[in-house]
Amino acid sequence: MCCIGLQTFKATGTLGMLAFLSIWQMKIAQVSPLIESTPPRSYGGIERVVAYLTDELTHMGHEVTLFATADSSAQASRLVPCAETGLRGSNAIDPVARHVAMLETVVQMADEFDIIHFHLDYLHLPLARALAWPHITTLHGRLDRADHQLLYCRFPEVPLVSISDSQRKPLSSVNWRATVYNGIPERTGTLPTQKREYLAFMGRIAPEKGVIDAIHIARKAGLPLRIAAKVDREWASYFRESVEPLMRASNVTFLGEIGESAKDDFLGGAFALLFPIDWPEPFGLVMVEAMARGTPVIAYSRGAVPEVLDEGMSGFLVDSVESAVAAVHKLDRIDHHRCRQLFESRFTARRMATDYLEVYRQILKDRSASVARSPVNF
Repeated sequence: MCCIGLQTFKATGTLGMLAFLSIWQMKIAQVSPLIESTPPRSYGGIERVVAYLTDELTHMGHEVTLFATADSSAQASRLVPCAETGLRGSNAIDPVARHVAMLETVVQMADEFDIIHFHLDYLHLPLARALAWPHITTLHGRLDRADHQLLYCRFPEVPLVSISDSQRKPLSSVNWRATVYNGIPERTGTLPTQKREYLAFMGRIAPEKGVIDAIHIARKAGLPLRIAAKVDREWASYFRESVEPLMRASNVTFLGEIGESAKDDFLGGAFALLFPIDWPEPFGLVMVEAMARGTPVIAYSRGAVPEVLDEGMSGFLVDSVESAVAAVHKLDRIDHHRCRQLFESRFTARRMATDYLEVYRQILKDRSASVARSPVNF
């Protein structure tokens, strides 16, 4: 294993160490959730981001070990299978048990890596505190609930990464090391040549995602709406009782979940993606997926949305159904090529991987400095 020891640090000095870190090919562990495969075959945000990060780090020459499901297809140097398939929809009764077993495997293999990157929200935090090895945790979810604040404040020294500046606002006393925006492969999407004929909604069916407002926006704007979304069991009655009646009374087509191969046609054929969220969105990957196809986004200005969208260039920030309808009538002002260019400049997987490498190097540099300050026993 290529690790930085006290002798290396003393031999190279600080400047030499910084130069070494800048070119060092690392051994990196990516610890992905087991809810879906990495990447998922249809809906699934965290596992998709981990897959894109794994692919890019591997392409950049780093040795990446991925802890994930056995049917994961991310281009890691090595896959350590920790479940046969994604736990969503499987007959696994206790998903937490599978994740705890995976963490034990990570511990057993820890000294094979230069750094371990966790994507499990809070599940591993007690372990991370005890783990005498460089690590970083990306938090992918909302952090504004009282239980989250109580929990994360108990681990003020654990190094964390946010996926937006907005996401970290409820937690000011933890060890934030960076904000790294999510990214998707630059090859994603093309600028379509067909006529844009409808408004689109993509994600999952839940009250905070704003599907009901999307239906109202499309109806008042006089345009058809196509919905590509999954319906989890916990929201099945909400979909049946609150959403379906509105769909039947409006010009709405419900497609269910769609995979990556269908997104070019679905997002590329839309006048705009509607994103009328009613929660503090930590990032909103679907907005970037639309931008990659040159499709503008009309979104409620909540959570990270103002960080992702460039007003008037990649979409419009609104605060109500009425202002969203008004934005629909301004869509002809959006340059679809410029929308695509904004994606290429800000939200590619290569940019994401480069930003994470900088975080890894800073963690390792800090550790090396700590080792150098420690007394040496002969």
